[in-house]
Amino acid sequence: MHVEKYTALLLSALVLLSCQPEIDAPQQALGDIDPSRFVSIGTNGTAGYADDALHINGQTHSFVNILAQQFDAVQATSFIQPVLGIESVGINIGDDSRLILGNKTDCKGVTSLSPIREASQGDISALSTPVYGAQGPFNNLGVPNSSILDINTSGYGNPANGTGNFNPYYARTTSDQANASILQDAIDQNPTFYSLMLGDADIMAYATSGGTANPIPPSSGAAGVGFNGSLNEIISALNVNGAKGVISNIPTVLSFPYFTTIPYNGLTLDAENAATLNTVFNPLGISFVEGDNPFTVSDPSEPFNVRKMVEGELILLSIPLDSVKCNGMGSIVPIPDKYVLSLAEIDEINSKIDAYNEIILTTSQTSGLAFVDTKRLYASLNAGIIYNGVSMDANFVTGGFFSLDGRNLSPIGQALLANDFIKAINSKFNSKIPYTNVTKYPGIVFP
Repeated sequence: MHVEKYTALLLSALVLLSCQPEIDAPQQALGDIDPSRFVSIGTNGTAGYADDALHINGQTHSFVNILAQQFDAVQATSFIQPVLGIESVGINIGDDSRLILGNKTDCKGVTSLSPIREASQGDISALSTPVYGAQGPFNNLGVPNSSILDINTSGYGNPANGTGNFNPYYARTTSDQANASILQDAIDQNPTFYSLMLGDADIMAYATSGGTANPIPPSSGAAGVGFNGSLNEIISALNVNGAKGVISNIPTVLSFPYFTTIPYNGLTLDAENAATLNTVFNPLGISFVEGDNPFTVSDPSEPFNVRKMVEGELILLSIPLDSVKCNGMGSIVPIPDKYVLSLAEIDEINSKIDAYNEIILTTSQTSGLAFVDTKRLYASLNAGIIYNGVSMDANFVTGGFFSLDGRNLSPIGQALLANDFIKAINSKFNSKIPYTNVTKYPGIVFP
């Protein structure tokens, strides 16, 4: 009786199993693209620059390297990057190492978790040792701090041109320091597919100087002079053999934590300190109150070269905070112009971003490129998003999307960007490139 019962149960189970639907693996297809010779031209994000330095962790998590890995899921694609050694502490243009989170004691003796340098000095030898012969040619031609005007500049990586007249990151990776250009190094690989993210470094060079240096190139002008002429030259050269490509626009950079973390009215005073400052500044028409006050800034257009900040103006994260806390910067000593963006400078930055983005969108349409609305992605982080249960936003350190410099992306931010590129490519070229699992990438690493 028991044998008959178990036999009936087994037969019922087999019937149920035979009725289960088959689950097909997600379809993958290249559609109209051939990524076998994929090259990328861009600036910091393309290069994987993060935590205020170029280092291997940022490079391996560049959005274009993630994109290449997703191409590999459909068709093997060789994508070579000029990575630094695993032991390297990274290098920035000021010879500093990358930032990490660690304990830092301020001028008041208060110790807290803060971005600090991983080492007392960066990997200086990295920028003085060309690697093309040993590792190149490179598919990732992202060059930190590169202007769109210089993508086709011969000798852009030539140290003999003198400081300020060449890019040391390109000097490390160029095929020929004296003669090559980034664009020529790309063309020489006869690319079948390419990505472009350009113009952002031109905006950031001006913005991070507090509007005191590096004027933003005009939106119109010939190649090497204006944004549109330079972009058209690049795309025309890459398209000559039928390559297809993808291009992204420029986000509203002034929403990055590098510009938003320190409030304009962060000068908090008690009654005694407010009264002391009033004895100094009241004769100049400037007054302070107990509580929160706008910082003072240097302004040569004002009487006595000083004024209070107004709402909407921005303080850069590069400001020396110990000087603010202990040496009166922003109160008795006005903040120097290089640490502040005025309303006029903000208008200049935003108007140039809008003009550049209009050119990028129009050019993507006329040139048959996939278009990535990077501006939309970054804007969504201002309000915060939840991706597969992981929360991210644009807050400094805690938000996860940005790296520790407050202006370049963390690995998880790069992965989100890579998926936006994949979405645009799939939509434009009838491909089915799989998305990456964003949650497997780290944000900010806490000690």
